[in-house]
Amino acid sequence: MTRYLVRRLVFLLVSLALASIVLFVLLRMLPGDPANALTSVGASPEQIAAARHSIGSDRPLPQQFAHWIGQLAGGDLGTSFVSSLPVGPEVAQRLNVTVPLTLSAFVLAVLIAVPAGFLAAYKRHTWYGALLNGVSQLGIAVPVFWLGMILIAVFALNAGWLPSGGFPQDGWDAPRDAISSLVLPVVTVALVMSASLIRYVRSAALDVLGSEYLRTARALGSSFGRAMWRHGLRNAAVPVISVLGIELASTLLGAVVVESVYALPGLGSLLATGIAQHDYPVIQGVLFVSTLAVLLIGFAADLVQRIVDPRLRGRLSGGGVR
Repeated sequence: MTRYLVRRLVFLLVSLALASIVLFVLLRMLPGDPANALTSVGASPEQIAAARHSIGSDRPLPQQFAHWIGQLAGGDLGTSFVSSLPVGPEVAQRLNVTVPLTLSAFVLAVLIAVPAGFLAAYKRHTWYGALLNGVSQLGIAVPVFWLGMILIAVFALNAGWLPSGGFPQDGWDAPRDAISSLVLPVVTVALVMSASLIRYVRSAALDVLGSEYLRTARALGSSFGRAMWRHGLRNAAVPVISVLGIELASTLLGAVVVESVYALPGLGSLLATGIAQHDYPVIQGVLFVSTLAVLLIGFAADLVQRIVDPRLRGRLSGGGVR
């Protein structure tokens, strides 16, 4: 296991380094000049050149990249071209909204999808099993922004039970207001995520329900619940864990849509503002942190799979299944 962890950590660092290079290069290939955000309309060439010099965009790309990597090595995400404020604290402040939103939606989606997916598989020949399967397929086709607007119209504008958007200025120092402002965004993301997860849970449950080892356990006298608990759940969990990691990562990356619908000051809105202003340090900082989070989620999901499935642990030493 130690050798595996070392290999995975090396792979994570190499992936992060390659992603940093790709991010830096692609960002510089986009049209637009970041100096335009610092100058007024009709600025003279001298003013634009001075703005470029002040932010360092007139230096050769290798020097700019080396400067950025040096900052990252020191734990510094750089300084915004527009606001002249450090990017790191701004990203950390926005994570106070994005992380609770993402994790809460993820937990709620799992609580919905796991029992619903198993029920859809176990009762697949009944009308409500078919209904659950149909609802999950329909939910996959629903755009998250459309569902968000529907929930706002029903629960915020018509019923008045919850705020339609925004986040309290005091942040989590006003916990009741902060939680109420996240209820609709969390439900929106959770419903869309759970629709996809139900299908994967149903598929994994069907594989287990039709397996020989489960029938053998039942033939040896185990009840259905005991056989599922001892033999079925672990085997069904292995493929689902991988999907959960992908869903969590995609939700974190796709937070910009939900945050735009609900006007939340999260990581997604910071990224959108940075792109509109060609603020390279902000864009690089947000995408770097997002990439690191995705890699860590994948690492955690892979590790949990090997903890759950002894067969995968047997492959760590290259000796096959034991």
